[in-house]
Amino acid sequence: MSITMDTTLASLVTNKRRVSALKSLGIVTVGDALTYYPFRVTEPVPLRAVREAAPGQQMAFAAVIRDMRVVPMNARRGYRLEATVDDADFARSRRVPGSTARLTFFSYRKSYVDWVSMRLRAGTSVVVSGMPSEYMGQLQFTHPEILTVAPGSAGAGAGLEGYARGAASGNGAFAGSTDPYASVQSAYPPAAAASSGAALKYDADTVQEALTRVCRPRPVYHASSRISSEHIHETILGLLWMMGARTSSTPDGQLAGAGSAGIVAPTTDTIAVQNGEENSGTTAESGAEALSQSIPDVLPESVRKAKNLMHRAEAFLAIHDPASTTRFKEAIETLRYEEAFVSQTSLLKARQHAHKSSAHPCPLNEALETARASVGEAAAEPSAQPEASGSGSAADLPDLPNLRDRFIASLPFTLTAGQSQVVDDIAADLERDWPMQRLLQGEVGSGKTVVALAAMLQAVGAGYQAVLVAPTQVLAEQHYETISKMVSGLTLAQPGAKETDAAADVEGAMGASSASTVSSSKVPAEIPVTLLTGGMKLAARRKALAAASSGEPGIIVATHAAFSKTFQAPHLALVVIDEQHRFGVEQRESLNAKTDDGTTPHLLVMTATPIPRTAAMTWFGDLDVSWLTELPGGRKPIRTVVVNEADAATMGRMFAHIRARVDAGERAYIVCPRIDADDEGNEGGSGVSAAAGSARGRAAASGSSARTAAGGRATRAAADAIGIDDPYETFDENGETVARPPLHAVAEIADRLQKLPQFQGIRFATLTGRDKDDVKTQVMADFAGGETPILVSTTVIEVGVDVKQASCIVIFDADRYGLSQLHQLRGRVGRGGTNSWAFLISRAEPGSPAEQRLEVIHHSLDGAEIAQADLEFRGAGDVLGDAQSGGKSSLKLLRVVKDADMIADARTRAEQLLAADPELADEVQLAGAVLDFTRGNETFLTSS
Repeated sequence: MSITMDTTLASLVTNKRRVSALKSLGIVTVGDALTYYPFRVTEPVPLRAVREAAPGQQMAFAAVIRDMRVVPMNARRGYRLEATVDDADFARSRRVPGSTARLTFFSYRKSYVDWVSMRLRAGTSVVVSGMPSEYMGQLQFTHPEILTVAPGSAGAGAGLEGYARGAASGNGAFAGSTDPYASVQSAYPPAAAASSGAALKYDADTVQEALTRVCRPRPVYHASSRISSEHIHETILGLLWMMGARTSSTPDGQLAGAGSAGIVAPTTDTIAVQNGEENSGTTAESGAEALSQSIPDVLPESVRKAKNLMHRAEAFLAIHDPASTTRFKEAIETLRYEEAFVSQTSLLKARQHAHKSSAHPCPLNEALETARASVGEAAAEPSAQPEASGSGSAADLPDLPNLRDRFIASLPFTLTAGQSQVVDDIAADLERDWPMQRLLQGEVGSGKTVVALAAMLQAVGAGYQAVLVAPTQVLAEQHYETISKMVSGLTLAQPGAKETDAAADVEGAMGASSASTVSSSKVPAEIPVTLLTGGMKLAARRKALAAASSGEPGIIVATHAAFSKTFQAPHLALVVIDEQHRFGVEQRESLNAKTDDGTTPHLLVMTATPIPRTAAMTWFGDLDVSWLTELPGGRKPIRTVVVNEADAATMGRMFAHIRARVDAGERAYIVCPRIDADDEGNEGGSGVSAAAGSARGRAAASGSSARTAAGGRATRAAADAIGIDDPYETFDENGETVARPPLHAVAEIADRLQKLPQFQGIRFATLTGRDKDDVKTQVMADFAGGETPILVSTTVIEVGVDVKQASCIVIFDADRYGLSQLHQLRGRVGRGGTNSWAFLISRAEPGSPAEQRLEVIHHSLDGAEIAQADLEFRGAGDVLGDAQSGGKSSLKLLRVVKDADMIADARTRAEQLLAADPELADEVQLAGAVLDFTRGNETFLTSS
């Protein structure tokens, strides 16, 4: 059968338990497996005879089993297996005397002991790799890696002449050879069976093969309790063999040809179908050609040669079966550049597409210009001339303010210089007849809502509809109330009466008699603001949908309900996405279909998540980016304090301080990452996740996503239960998650705090993602009103919630959050001009990376600086929220900060390529990769 990157593992791998374990890591297809990159590669293991061993230093050697015994452990339940090995033949090849060592294994399982006993029978040739130690005066290897060698290989010393060089020094696996691996075999998948009729299967055919296998660099993958890194590696190499790989990667950058060492075929116990098994005479050349055909190159040949990069197939082979650590790094760089090139090509094509679309132009002075034209036409007719000399001249018409400017003039404060500049930039975009695509990046509290409302009023003033989409009902209701208050008193002409409204404005300048020749007067109406959420009652929802479908100019504030099929806005000219990392491209694209005339709405996406400019260049390359860095007047710096949870005295003083602020009429947030503590199934051992790598599924920044113990996608219940963005899982050297204390829960903390003497007589409220919409609304109202001045919640309050009286926020398990998320949460206080505090409760070990991260946010209020640190700590995808809508990002290697120069180079070359071939007609594989990238990365293009 023909195997491609899209072939499912279930159709290839016979071990269904392994298929299930791989699926839990997000590995479903061959492509998923090949792009499940190792997080590190081991250094080559040096060859040393037993007499050359140094305790604590890794080594490998060949030997023969002399004797073996199993000893029951009387004091403890279980068994100890001891085997004595003799390396006489191997030591002779290194020109040192032979010696013996002891191999020791411990286990409570009799089945494991029996299996090891069967493999280590006396007289068996083995290759041993491990860390030596000394026990009771004898050299010992505890649980070493053992490869058994098939009999008939001429003894343990056969084929070792090539390894004898440099024996005296003992440095390196193959000292004295510049490329010791170029001519030896690589056989990671279990190799040949024993001779006919034998019951045992051996790991390698020859000692040389086994030594190569344990000595050469080895990839280490993020694993789980269900599947080890070794088994992941074994599966991937088996897949490469099935796709045609018959040779390991070679130093010259080319797919290896005849004479190179081969990858041994996987056994049929593991793989159901083997490519070429009907033709056992497959040559190395045809195997290399088959692999390159199964994995075609994506990068244009000219780009690959100019950058001196590997073929894609060769890069996969060099990553999963590296001949050296240098070769591994070169392969990683190749695929990293490929990601940069595909992503930048996608962004550039998205920008091209946007400029080809049509949109409703929304000129600021449309009504005024119409009035001027009408007055000019009236002045041309003698019967319509006013009696007052000169009063009918269009040139004499005063500059009356438009709807947007009337709104800005009505504000009780003056816009900052940054706000004014962004408002003008957006106005220029809206006046064009192709859709605006702009990202508004603003610090927490920088006034993005006012800027967005000015843009919406420009669209409404031009006679169109504008939609503001918020990620939560709480935020949507808050926007609705805020916008309704801010536009109250502003008037809009009746639908279809743009000239009438203009004529009414002109009437004072021309006189009533002349104005009557333009149009009859109509009473201006207030700007309609409509709220649409998924939690509304049916009658209210129908009313809101009817208001939107009428097409009348106005503002619609909505949640995800705006993406439903029932929502129609035929005259939609502007879409504003708040907290854009919560929405996918497919959701936004659905709003383009809401217009009935084929136009594409203008798009303004906003984020308070600080994004460094290098990240913005990568993630938002198809957008114009505006930055709001200046905070409105009256805001005081937030004092940030890191508190060790074990410090009871400091915790007590903190709670006393919060009580004093509450008694002064202020409010306090208490934030916990979990809803309740009894849902252990969603904790994954460490409280968030037990798997990582490309498929570990980064958690949503607001609790809209969570991860299971195996690293796969969690259920909706799990998503609601965990609100922490915890990208900092700790892994051991084998890629398995290190257990950490369970996360604090809302119910647990609320119960504990209410029993403290500091909070006697104080009413508490709780708020989580599981609460019904009407409950959320009531809880926030009671909190803002002071009936329940302390709110214990999940991160549902992370964005947009604006309670002026809130002055304190306590964040439990702060060491488990991303820095950008902590910065967002901290921004919920101090919005009323009062002194404010953020207390970060931590259980981080002194000197640990978690403590270092908290120090960054402790000493900085600069969102860009914090985001830069967050990027350096954990990578861009987590900061920008990839995988928010269930899609997987194809970006697994690209590093936004460190690879800024690479990204810029890729963008330049992509621009040159698209200038010569806009449709990528000559680059079929690249075009397909761009299409897959655009469709498969719902949270990358303009929405990460």
